[in-house]
Amino acid sequence: MKKLKVALLANAKENAPQSDDLAVDQWADLDSSKTIQSLVDAIKAGGHDSEFLEGDISLINSLQRYRPDICFNICEGHFGDGREAQVPAILEMMQIPYTGSKVLSLALALDKSMTKRILHWHELPTPNFQTFERVNEPLQDDMTFPLFVKPSREGTGMGVSSKSIVHNEIEMRTQIEHIFQRYKQPALVERYIEGREVTVGMVGNLLGPVARRVPHDPELPRMQAGLRFFPPMEVDLSPFQDSDVVYSNRLKVDLADKLTYLCPAPLDDDMIDELNWLAAAAFRVTGALDVSRVDFRLDANDDFKPYILEINPLPGLSIGISDIVIEAAADGLDHTQLVNLILDTALIRYGMKSIS
Repeated sequence: MKKLKVALLANAKENAPQSDDLAVDQWADLDSSKTIQSLVDAIKAGGHDSEFLEGDISLINSLQRYRPDICFNICEGHFGDGREAQVPAILEMMQIPYTGSKVLSLALALDKSMTKRILHWHELPTPNFQTFERVNEPLQDDMTFPLFVKPSREGTGMGVSSKSIVHNEIEMRTQIEHIFQRYKQPALVERYIEGREVTVGMVGNLLGPVARRVPHDPELPRMQAGLRFFPPMEVDLSPFQDSDVVYSNRLKVDLADKLTYLCPAPLDDDMIDELNWLAAAAFRVTGALDVSRVDFRLDANDDFKPYILEINPLPGLSIGISDIVIEAAADGLDHTQLVNLILDTALIRYGMKSIS
């Protein structure tokens, strides 16, 4: 295969817009210069040329200058309810191939409420939920405490803490108001699932029928061919029970190097098979491509039944910190190999590389 020019598209924290009215964790999703350089180095180690291009308004000019064969996209975006889809939209207008999911899937997955509507319609297990656009909206009859409150359009555990678990209307309304004021967006309220939190990462693309509906007949084969599932990962939160009973932004960012990651998670084969099937189903119905990570809660009060919390089609790729990087390592892939596996998966999808 010939050497390609691969543009690494990202949003560096150091380049993010600054303003006094932004939340202190506004740019928690963005990547450090260290992570960005590690991705450029990984692509070069795979035998290609690579250059980092900032995914902001300057991108059109920089793409015209660099003229990449394909882009490796990890852009989170800065503003807007579909911000993760903005750079892919530019790439599609310019007819430049890129790794990962397309515009609609990225916009959908960023909005947790919209994602849950899709999951619910497909009868996939996800906690009962309600989206609040005003503090005084009445609580639905099927919503029983305890509940969990979080921003509807953020990642990396932003807006999530022990206070997210609410036990009555006063606590719920207070937390919803906090979300409105701090993040300027609707709040997602869902039934709190007490139990273990597990995540499953995967690389590949589903084979078989292109229809995104999950087969209703349980006798039909489960559609997961074409995906490589990494061992499931669980974070040991027991040392932080006094402050963080959930996988919060503080743990994911500030204390990431102090966490104990259980990977492979201590689960039996039947549970792993069920999680992989549900992850593949979420991947299919949201139209994800190339790479994703699906987060679950195992209900301690219902025989550890798995519930899908969300799908992340743009998972972090920081060495030694990001969930999918840890999971890939447990499956024998180092960071460089993981990055190039994602790149090769996209190249095959575009017909730019043959299946070896």
